[in-house]
Amino acid sequence: MEMDYLATVLLSSLSSASILLIATIGLAVVFGLMGVINLAHGEFLMIGAYAALTATQLGLPFLLAIPVAVAVTMLIGAIVEMLIISRLYGRLFDTMLATWGLSIAFYQLAVLIFGTVTPGIGMPQVSLTIGQYSLAAYPLLMIAVAAAMVYFVYFLMTRTIYGMKARAAIQQPDMARAIDIDSSRVNTLTFSIGCGLAGFAGAVLLPIVPATPSMGFAFVIKAFLTVVVVGPVTLTGSALTAIGLGGGASLTASFMTSVAGDVFFFVATALLLWLFPMGISARWRRKM
Repeated sequence: MEMDYLATVLLSSLSSASILLIATIGLAVVFGLMGVINLAHGEFLMIGAYAALTATQLGLPFLLAIPVAVAVTMLIGAIVEMLIISRLYGRLFDTMLATWGLSIAFYQLAVLIFGTVTPGIGMPQVSLTIGQYSLAAYPLLMIAVAAAMVYFVYFLMTRTIYGMKARAAIQQPDMARAIDIDSSRVNTLTFSIGCGLAGFAGAVLLPIVPATPSMGFAFVIKAFLTVVVVGPVTLTGSALTAIGLGGGASLTASFMTSVAGDVFFFVATALLLWLFPMGISARWRRKM
């Protein structure tokens, strides 16, 4: 096998794994810190993409449209948490049902407003050449974006006052209330941040995945399964699982077919859940 081809396949697989990680981190934060399975995660990703697309259509540069998408999704996420999620803590099935209904509502609203087909913004025409092979540079940039997102969440949760309050409110709620931590406000902010990360993912992936009402469906199933396989150590576990499952599926697809790649992903997920019912990180000592 040519080394140039192998290097191209490995970079492409790492890029695919990074895209999966970018789409997963927001869901991992909400599930890991709050114990909430947000089945509308894909729709928040879609909202972020449409917010960024609308901002660019209004003349805003793409780089400035990304924070607009984050702000919009964080605001909507905060409203959803206060109106719906806050009433359902401790009721996992009810929360899943409510967010599933919310995802349907968001999808239909997007169809009514934007239609079923939306023009994209186009991918920058820059490529990386390896021997006789070339790769688009923007998908490769997602490797650095994913690493930056992991570092941002790690810094937020371990080096800020909010992060300490958030972990205290989840791990020791009685003690948190005793020292006057407003758990409801912290939960609203945490859910909002998770939605903002989903909005960031939708915006930054817009040149790769055009905004459509159904774009979230392409990510939410694999993102959900990734988070379930991870278990309690959401950040480190999500990074490792996304690289393993996403990269493995991409490698399989490169040497066989895309269907074979999907089969690898779901079979590997089922096997890991059978071997580690509580998640691969259930016995890790470091819980971050």
